[in-house]
Amino acid sequence: MKKIILSLLVMGSVMVSCKDSNMKIDKAQYSGKDVSGEASIIRNKETKAAELNIETAGKWILYAGSSVEDIDFSKPIAEGEGSGVFPLNVPDSIRSYFQLVTPEGKAILAERHLPMAGGYNFRDLGGIKTSDGKYVKWGRIFRSDDLHTLTDDDLNYLSSISLVSIVDFRSPDEIKRSPDRLPASVKTDYAYSITPGNLLAAKSLTDLKESQMDSAMMEMNVLLVSDTSCVNRYKDFFTLLQEEKDVPLMFHCSAGKDRTGMGAALVLFALGVDENTVIDDYLSSNTYLGDKYAQYIAQNPNLKPLFQVKKEFIKAGIDRIKKDHGSVENYLTDVLGVDIQKFREKYLY
Repeated sequence: MKKIILSLLVMGSVMVSCKDSNMKIDKAQYSGKDVSGEASIIRNKETKAAELNIETAGKWILYAGSSVEDIDFSKPIAEGEGSGVFPLNVPDSIRSYFQLVTPEGKAILAERHLPMAGGYNFRDLGGIKTSDGKYVKWGRIFRSDDLHTLTDDDLNYLSSISLVSIVDFRSPDEIKRSPDRLPASVKTDYAYSITPGNLLAAKSLTDLKESQMDSAMMEMNVLLVSDTSCVNRYKDFFTLLQEEKDVPLMFHCSAGKDRTGMGAALVLFALGVDENTVIDDYLSSNTYLGDKYAQYIAQNPNLKPLFQVKKEFIKAGIDRIKKDHGSVENYLTDVLGVDIQKFREKYLY
């Protein structure tokens, strides 16, 4: 009996020791169980104060730094056990990156939705999981809506990311009417205007039914990936992404949902993200743009498809790519000039 008790005690101490060792870390990483879906960093849009929102039953530790490479593992900024929302003592004027550590797994975190007081649909593509279990690097590729209403605090915050390039997919008229406000870190604002024909401009929008608007938006997404002028702009966009000197990079249009939405989808496909996840990211624009266009939708309910996104819209473009080129990867490689292997080496953990 004593031998059995001793054995149990030894096993228990080994298990505790193993768990403790799983909590040790000296380099930012994803490892073990995928715990990235159990926690998120939320920043207040106005104050930019940070919180950790975590759902777990076990212990956790959180470290922080001004970049993924500079996370300080000598002292955690927060630790606890169980679920909750926890305020984080990090600077509100600059962006921080975080390492979450649990006994089961480790994950790198940052806010997915950037806290822009003068913007709505600002997002980091980082942290999205690929089909083969890797993750998109944080702080490298960003998507957004228009930049002309950004506040000075917003611009300072974006400068802390050290954005180098801005790609503006808006038409020349849109750019002239509402020129970008740029963070001080930006070296070049590329006007890669995407104007998929006069599809919407040629129609009297107020006379269209919602179902007709749906069809128009689907047709526009087909043009985004098939019209020569649109395709050439996306090709230019991927050329920049494959040059180290041009990243970190942010790309945008007016709402950050259609031209930008297709651009983001193509980036995620190039990184090996599965189609359902790509579509989920696309549909997130509905959440972030709700306040921006609520008044327009209330006044013109039939124009709702113009201010929102639907799965059918992006699927129309994806299906056209597959029909014409066999696969999205063929399109990326043969038409847009993407070196898939190097692209993934560059942007994946």
